[in-house]
Amino acid sequence: MISATPFPGQGPYGKALYRRLIPAVAALSLLTVGPVRAGDDPIPTASPPPVSAPSSRPDRDRARMNQRVFDQVWSEVQRDYYDPSIHGLDWRAVRATYRPQALAATGDGALYRVLDRMLDLLNDDHAGVAPPAAVRRQDLLRERHPVMGVTLYPENDGVYRIERVRAGSPAEEAGVRVGWRLRPDDNGWSPDLDVIDGQAIALRFIDSAGARHDVTVIPREMDALPAFVADRSRPGVLVLRVEGFEPGLGDWMGDQLTDLPADTDVVLDLRANPGGLLMEADAVLSCFLPDRQVWATRTSRSGRAFTLRVQPGCGTLEAPASNALAVLVDRSSRSAAELTPAALQEAGRAVIVGEKTAGAVLISQDSRLPDGGRLTLSRSDFVTRGGIRLEKRGVAPDVAVAEADEPASAAAPDPALDAALATLRERDVTAGGGAVRALSVQASPF
Repeated sequence: MISATPFPGQGPYGKALYRRLIPAVAALSLLTVGPVRAGDDPIPTASPPPVSAPSSRPDRDRARMNQRVFDQVWSEVQRDYYDPSIHGLDWRAVRATYRPQALAATGDGALYRVLDRMLDLLNDDHAGVAPPAAVRRQDLLRERHPVMGVTLYPENDGVYRIERVRAGSPAEEAGVRVGWRLRPDDNGWSPDLDVIDGQAIALRFIDSAGARHDVTVIPREMDALPAFVADRSRPGVLVLRVEGFEPGLGDWMGDQLTDLPADTDVVLDLRANPGGLLMEADAVLSCFLPDRQVWATRTSRSGRAFTLRVQPGCGTLEAPASNALAVLVDRSSRSAAELTPAALQEAGRAVIVGEKTAGAVLISQDSRLPDGGRLTLSRSDFVTRGGIRLEKRGVAPDVAVAEADEPASAAAPDPALDAALATLRERDVTAGGGAVRALSVQASPF
């Protein structure tokens, strides 16, 4: 989805006229687990401490802040949501139901759970709130900070799924696995709380089989992961790994593609990419598509349609690259990381490899809440040049690869990348056009 953010240098969030594509309720980059073994049986020394019973009533200052936060969220939905009918909901009745619950919350966790339940009524993956502690972590995403090494994504009923485990992190050392789930009610810690360097945390995860894993967490500082990485380790191949559509992506892409030999294959890796700036998505497209080519349409709350055309933005690259191109996606590719491959796919310019994407694509805007939290709300609809609405649908790959997640380490197998390279080796490039035809590639042998 597309959201308004400030210009570079003003911080990654806030109100401004800078449009971007972002994930629904942005995935929470959490911070490190200590080196303990995870098994089916609980580890006695790692058992979560009991959660003390909260006060039954908030104090006056807490109640006032709850009111300010709730009223802003409710009012912005009523005034700015992309569907003026709010999907047929009686929004005043919703206020009557949820406002008393919000005002009675004794802490951030309780307040934001009420807000989440209210926004869930929209059935919109992009509409969501992040509590102040989560916002502070997001603001430090590209700085050195205490980390657990896992990324959590909110699901229904307050449960968070581990979407990513950082290589070399304490989480990986502890044996934490992608797909495990964390239920805040089972833990003394939840994403609405800060994570402090060296301060141990006990976490309880549940795996897909229902087995419990109790893990002791000891946050430690780690360097931020780079937003963009170019891998030239394979002869005749350039792999461009993009963590997010962040400021400077187009210029960086131009630097990588300028003077690149025409016979070098390019793989654009957008796996687990939550999206980002719309202008950077357009800049990436300008690296491969002709100037002024139509690639999408957005429709505002008023019903007015705006045509999006490719604008120059690929740094020093003077003309679109003609290199054969494959794009890697998975079920965690969202927003700009869906619109970009969709536009390239419809233009016949790239082969898309991996899994069907998340289907989280609407135009949104972030708003800062009075307590330092953040509201993300869809403000406009979005369809591709071919008239496809990707919301709730996603992008289907040309070459499907089961379990297309990026590998946990450089030494681990990467069947999705192998499938992309095999496809490019067997490609049929049209004369002068650089279009790639997806061939039949079986991913299982890789």
